[in-house]
Amino acid sequence: MAKRETLNLIDSFSEFKDLKNIDRSTLISVVEESFRNIIAKKYGTDENFDVIINPDKGDFEIYRNRTIVADENFQDPNLEIPLSEAQKIDEDYEIGEEVTDTVDFMDFGRRAILTLKQTLSSKISDLHKENIYIKYKEKVGQIVTAELYQIWKNEMLLLDEEGNELYLPKSEQIPTDFYRKGDMVRAVVAMVENRNNIPRITLSRVSPVFLERLFELEIPEIHDGLITIKKIARIPGERAKVAVESYDDRIDPVGACVGIKGSRIHGIVRELRNENIDVINYTNNISLFIARSLSPAKISSIRINEEEKKAEIYLKPEEISQAIGKGGLNIKLASMLTGYTLDVFRELDEAETEDIYLDEFSDEIDEWVIDVLKSIGCDTAKSVLSISRDDLIHRTDLEEETVDNVLTILKAEFEEEEK
Repeated sequence: MAKRETLNLIDSFSEFKDLKNIDRSTLISVVEESFRNIIAKKYGTDENFDVIINPDKGDFEIYRNRTIVADENFQDPNLEIPLSEAQKIDEDYEIGEEVTDTVDFMDFGRRAILTLKQTLSSKISDLHKENIYIKYKEKVGQIVTAELYQIWKNEMLLLDEEGNELYLPKSEQIPTDFYRKGDMVRAVVAMVENRNNIPRITLSRVSPVFLERLFELEIPEIHDGLITIKKIARIPGERAKVAVESYDDRIDPVGACVGIKGSRIHGIVRELRNENIDVINYTNNISLFIARSLSPAKISSIRINEEEKKAEIYLKPEEISQAIGKGGLNIKLASMLTGYTLDVFRELDEAETEDIYLDEFSDEIDEWVIDVLKSIGCDTAKSVLSISRDDLIHRTDLEEETVDNVLTILKAEFEEEEK
């Protein structure tokens, strides 16, 4: 019976080692520490004990070292052994020498064995969690592929090749993402944290880092360091702008990234659910960089305020809609990419020099209303009046009453001038 208990105990060591993938030295250290805790509880100390563990063979031995003392000086049966008893083992023993004898762990009792197994299970489980935490902490910013195991309302649970749990929150999914259980999902490791000593690995498909890593995978020149991604601005599932720079004058960074007829970038676009990607040449010339970031619009002139990180962009009327983009995406991404607040203005023709800037109506029109009008490219009174009432309501999303009030004020100004 005792032998069977010992075998069961040792079998658990090998089981933990195989399942948890814990290295030999760590396993020995954990097992020895657990044994020593049991020994210390029974004998008061473990300092005079040697614990030898062999996890591969499933074997362990415990030895106790006691100092030989004269029979009349014998006090502590754990640390000392009387001379008369020691000489029964070997007649040559003398006072002051040490006697080492084997301790049968089964003498500790079944309760101690169960306690040891529970302690081992707990400690090795903690080690396993720590290993997962360290492993994925080193993978933050890297792409991983995992199998979708379960879909919840606010997040998805994925399992890696070792069965570790990874989480992809709804907020970190591309709006048009659609997966079924069993699908393989690619994402970047965004965050690793310990919650109540349980590692939680959060993935992301909306992070700019995910887009950057996809470029590194798909574009050899970026992987090899010949082309560098300087900046990324992204509105997941809609559009992204990527600024690239080449360290080799013979390489066109934009052409290398896009490929012939978009062949190289097509795989990235498909992975991102048809997210449009604009690749532009990076430059330290901020005016030129802003102009490129607003592509495909062609800028007439630009006025930079470096202290406030603002830029006034002047364009021909037909270029304004392209600069702003559908839903304001183009100008928003350009602002994110360059780090500048961009204000778009219509370039005035000579015939329009008598026009009046909207800012001059700030005493009659609320500033936030003026800002909304500017956001659609209307910075002067005539540029607003040139747009129909219904179109203004649709493009600005302002209340009808507000639009009517603005139109009345602006029309009145020019009617007074004509009188």
